[in-house]
Amino acid sequence: MASPRYGFPRTRRLSSAADFQRVFEQPCKSADQYLTVLARTNGRDYPRLGLAIARRQIRNAADRNRIKRIIRESFRLRQPLLGGIDFVVMARSAASQADHETLRRSLHKHWENLVRRCKPSWSSSSDSIST
Repeated sequence: MASPRYGFPRTRRLSSAADFQRVFEQPCKSADQYLTVLARTNGRDYPRLGLAIARRQIRNAADRNRIKRIIRESFRLRQPLLGGIDFVVMARSAASQADHETLRRSLHKHWENLVRRCKPSWSSSSDSIST
C-alpha cells in the first residue's frame, strides 16, 4: 500500500497576486489570538497554501521564519485531509511569543473549522480531520 505524499511542491502554493485576491474576496474566516486563516474552495482536488506574515505584526525576521515553518509543516502533514481549498494564513503579533505546540494546536483548530465550514465539493464524508 502506498503511503500518502507529504511534500510541498509549487502546485500546493498560492503564488500569484490573483490567487491571493481570490481568497481575500469571499473567504471563510477563522481567527484566534495568534492567527487568522482565510479559506475558499479552489475547484481542484488538492489544497493550496499562501502565507501573509506581515513585518508590521511580527518584527523579528527569525520569528517570522519560525512561524512560517510551523504553518508549512502543519499544512504539509494535513494536506491529504484538507481537500480542494485555498488557505491564506496571517499571523497576529501574539504569535511571535507563542511556542511551537501552541501554534500547532491553533492551526489544527483552524484547519478543522475551515474544512467543515467551507463545504468543499471534493467530499462530504471527510469533514473531520483527525490526528
